[in-house]
Amino acid sequence: MSDSTRTFSDVWYRVAKQVITLRPRVDVRRQVFRGERWYVLHDPFNNQFFRVRPEAWAFLARLRPDRTVEETWQETLDADPDGAPGQEDVIQLLAQLYHANLLLYREAADSEQFFARYKKRVQRERLFTWWNLMFARIPLFDPDTLLNRLRPLLRLLLRPWAAVVWLGVVGLAVKTCVDHAGELAAAAGQVLAPSNLLLLYAGVIFLKVLHEFGHAAVCKHFGGEVHTMGVMLLVFSPLPYVDVTSSWAFRERWKRIAVAGGGMVAEFFVAALAAFVWAAAGPGVVRDLAFNMMIAAGITTVLFNANPLLRYDGYYILADAVQLPNLYQRAQQMLIFLAEKHLFGVPRVFPPAETRRERTWLVVYGVLSVAYRLVIFAGLVWFVSGQFLLLGMIAAVFCAVAWGVVPLVKFVKYLSSSPKLERTRPRAVGATLGIVAGLVVIFGLIPAPQKLRAPGVLRAVAFAEVTTAVEGEFERLETPSGATVAAGQALARLRNPELDLQLASAQAQRDELRSLWRSALQQGTSDRAALELALRTIETRISTMEDKRRSLVVTAPLAGTWVAPRADDARGRWMTRGTALGQVIGPGGYEFTAVVPQGEASRLFAREGGAGRAVVRLRGQADAPLPVSGIVVIQAEQNLLPSPALAVTHGGDIALARDAGDQPVAAESFYEVRARIEPRPGVALLQGITGRIAFALPAEPLGWQWARELRQVFQRRAVE
Repeated sequence: MSDSTRTFSDVWYRVAKQVITLRPRVDVRRQVFRGERWYVLHDPFNNQFFRVRPEAWAFLARLRPDRTVEETWQETLDADPDGAPGQEDVIQLLAQLYHANLLLYREAADSEQFFARYKKRVQRERLFTWWNLMFARIPLFDPDTLLNRLRPLLRLLLRPWAAVVWLGVVGLAVKTCVDHAGELAAAAGQVLAPSNLLLLYAGVIFLKVLHEFGHAAVCKHFGGEVHTMGVMLLVFSPLPYVDVTSSWAFRERWKRIAVAGGGMVAEFFVAALAAFVWAAAGPGVVRDLAFNMMIAAGITTVLFNANPLLRYDGYYILADAVQLPNLYQRAQQMLIFLAEKHLFGVPRVFPPAETRRERTWLVVYGVLSVAYRLVIFAGLVWFVSGQFLLLGMIAAVFCAVAWGVVPLVKFVKYLSSSPKLERTRPRAVGATLGIVAGLVVIFGLIPAPQKLRAPGVLRAVAFAEVTTAVEGEFERLETPSGATVAAGQALARLRNPELDLQLASAQAQRDELRSLWRSALQQGTSDRAALELALRTIETRISTMEDKRRSLVVTAPLAGTWVAPRADDARGRWMTRGTALGQVIGPGGYEFTAVVPQGEASRLFAREGGAGRAVVRLRGQADAPLPVSGIVVIQAEQNLLPSPALAVTHGGDIALARDAGDQPVAAESFYEVRARIEPRPGVALLQGITGRIAFALPAEPLGWQWARELRQVFQRRAVE
C-alpha cells in the first residue's frame, strides 16, 4: 500500500492526534483466503464481526493508550514501508471500526459516545427492518441451551457414515420422483390452488424449522455459539431464521461452508423422506402434505437458499469457495468505485480489490446480484398481486419507495454534499444529468419498432372432415395421405364380418318369404297380405344393410387434398360410427385465425385501414415465417375460441372461463382476426396447427410501450 496517491491525506489532521485503541473485549482470530492471511475482529457484546488484511492488522495491533494515531502509523510505516497502509486507508479503516463500535477513545466521554453509537446502530437496524419489511427479521429466543443438551446426538449425526446414508436416501428419492414424473407434474399444476395453500405453508414452515436447526447444529458441533433464533418475514410470510454469524470466525474454510450448507442438507433429507411417503401413501392429507414439502424444498432452495445472488446460504458458500470475504459489500463498493472513477472523475478513489481476478469477480457479481434482486422483487410482487391484488399493489408501492425513492434521495444528497465530489461535483452532476437525459431520449423519445403478437390456429378456407359412416375394422387406405382426390373417390376401406352375416341372413329370409308368398298366391290363401308386409320389411332392412356395406368404403366429400397423417396407424383397429379419419382440404388455400385480446385490439383498430403487415409462424416451424396476403378484423367481441388447442388446458395461452364446461370459452373477450396464408416451400400447412401472428405496428418509444403493457397487466388482474 505504498502508492504515493494513498500515502498522504488532506484530512489526516483530524485523526492524527487522537489516542485510539481496540476495545479490550474484542477477540481476534486469523483466517486464510486465497493463501493470504486475514484477521477477524469479533465483539461478543454486540456480535459484530469485521475482517481486516494483515497490513491493516499491523497498524491496529500497534494501537496503545500511550501513543497517538500519528505515532502508530509512523511506526507501522517504518517497520514496513512497502506494505503499510496509507493515511487514506487508515482513515477509512478507523471510520469503519468506529461505526462497528470496536474502538476505544482515551476521553471519558467515549463511553457516552459508545452507547450513543450503539443506540444509533439499533435505531438504524430497526429503520432498516421497516424499510425492508418484506425481508424483516424478528428475534424470539436463544437456542444455545437446547443445542448444548443435544450435542451428543449432534456428534452422532455429523459423522462420515451419516453422509453416506444421506446420499443414499436422497438418491433413492430422486429415482422415486423420476419414476413418478408424470404424476408429479400433474400434481404440481395444483400446488397454488386455494385449497392447497394451507398445506403448502405448513410444509414450508416445518421444512424451514429443520433447515435453521441444521445450520445451528453444524455451527454448534464445530464450537460456535448460536444465541438468536426468530422469525423472518419473506414477502410478509413469517418463516424461521437462526443467527450463526459466530461461524464467520472459524479458521477452517470448510467448516464455514459446512455451516452454510447444513440447512439445505437437513431440508433435502426430510424432503427425500417426504418423497417416499408421497409415493407410497394413498390419497389424503398425509400424501398432500408430503407433496407440498417436496415442492417447497425444491422452489425455495433454487430461488433463495442455494442461489448465491441473494445473501442466503449459497452466498456464504460462494464467498468462502472463491475466498472473497464480504463479497456483497465489496461488489457494491466496486460498482461505486467504477462510477466515481470513470463517470464522476474523482481522483483519489481506490478499488476494494487488488488483483484483476478479484475485480472481475466483484463486477460480475455486483451486476448479477442487482439484476437478480430486481427480477425476484418484480416476480414476488407479481405473484402476490395475482393472489391478492390490493396486497400486491401495497407491496409494490412500499418497495418502490424503499428501493427507489429512498436510494434516489440518498443519491441526490451524495451529489450535493459528499466531500468526495468536492473537486469534481460539476462533472458528477453533469454526468448524472447526461445519463438521465440519455435514458429519457432512448426510452421516451426515440421511436422503437413494435409488434402485436397473438395466438391462432391454421384452418383451410374450404375443408371437410372425413369420418366413418358405419362401424367396422379399419382394413386399409385406398388413397395415400397427401394425394389429390376427386369428389366421391375412395379414401379408405373398412370390413365388418358381422354385417356380412346379417345381410346374408336377411337375404335368406327374403328368399324364404318370396317362396311362401308365391305359394300363397297360387293357393289363394288369406295370409298373402301378411307375407307381403313381411317382404317389404325385410327388403327395407336389406337395403339399409347394403347402404351400410357400401359405406364401409369411405369416400371424399369434395375435391381437394386428402390429409390423413395417422390413418395407417389405425390398421386393424375397430372404429365406431363417426370416428374421424382425416380431412379433405379444398383448393381455396389456408387462413390463420388469430385471437387478439380486447385490450390489444384497439392498437389494430387505431391504424388507418386496420391491421397492416404481418407474418405467421407455426408451432414447430418458427424459423420459417409465412407471409400474409390479406387480413380481416372481425370487429365484434367473442368468447368462444376457434379451436380448443388455443386454451391453456391444451397447451395454448388463452385462459378459459371458470364456467366454460366442455366448451372452449375464453375468460376474456377477444376479437378474431383472419389472415390469408401464402404457402412457402418446405413449410407444412396442416389443418388445426397452432402458431402466432405478428402485426407490424407504428414505431413508439419503449417507455410508452412498457407503460401501456404494465397498465394492461394490472387491468387484467383487477378484472380477474
